[in-house]
Amino acid sequence: MTHHQLNQRQQQILDRMAEDGEVKIAELKVMFEVTEMTLRRDMEKLEQWGYLRRTFGGAILMGKDIALEERTSVLIDEKIRIGKLAAQLVEPGDSIFLDGGSTTLQIAKYLLSDRNITVVTNALNIAVELQGKRIPTIVIGGMMLDDTATLVGPVAAATLAKMAFNRVFIGTTGVTVKHGFSNSNMHEAEIKQLAIAKAAEVNVVADCTKFGKQDLFSFAPLNGVQRIITDSPPDEKLSAALQEALVDVLIGC
Repeated sequence: MTHHQLNQRQQQILDRMAEDGEVKIAELKVMFEVTEMTLRRDMEKLEQWGYLRRTFGGAILMGKDIALEERTSVLIDEKIRIGKLAAQLVEPGDSIFLDGGSTTLQIAKYLLSDRNITVVTNALNIAVELQGKRIPTIVIGGMMLDDTATLVGPVAAATLAKMAFNRVFIGTTGVTVKHGFSNSNMHEAEIKQLAIAKAAEVNVVADCTKFGKQDLFSFAPLNGVQRIITDSPPDEKLSAALQEALVDVLIGC
């Protein structure tokens, strides 16, 4: 989905829908004090952009969780560049792991069929993306996190413990000199850690907005990965620390 500039009202309509899964024109009229015509135009746009489906007297949210949809639509061009570049690193015969995230989803889009690779993932949207591409795909089980459509927890961990990967591609919500790579969700951080432990080569995919950000759960120090694939270089301090940690920084353009 291309990123569209939502106006404040459209954003609020989506926020409202994220809570209930649906909205009624009647309640939106009261909420925003605008005409029905204005609201219908908003809804039409949101439907065109794939956020919702209009119904008689209102609208329902399109299938997937809005949090994931929203994240997927932000910085889409940068994520496509990162995804394309990351997909080129996969070699015939590889077994790879893709964890959940809007950037790893782009890798799945650009993986070539018939290269004798196997993909393991804990992300339902990635599994759907790979369906029909003639790429053998294993979805690990586990407890589903609604926001990210990822599978986590003891069942997921036990499955990963039995595997070994040539390469893993992991998303991150933060990268800092002091705390390395971090994530806001404890359960996802655990899966990332396990996948890293089972990998011959660790690639982190991160757009440049993640540099200098720190989240609560650190899942790897800087020297715990081999490569970062990003869209533009980190600042001098972080670049120097990555160089010292022998982390290769690849920039998709």
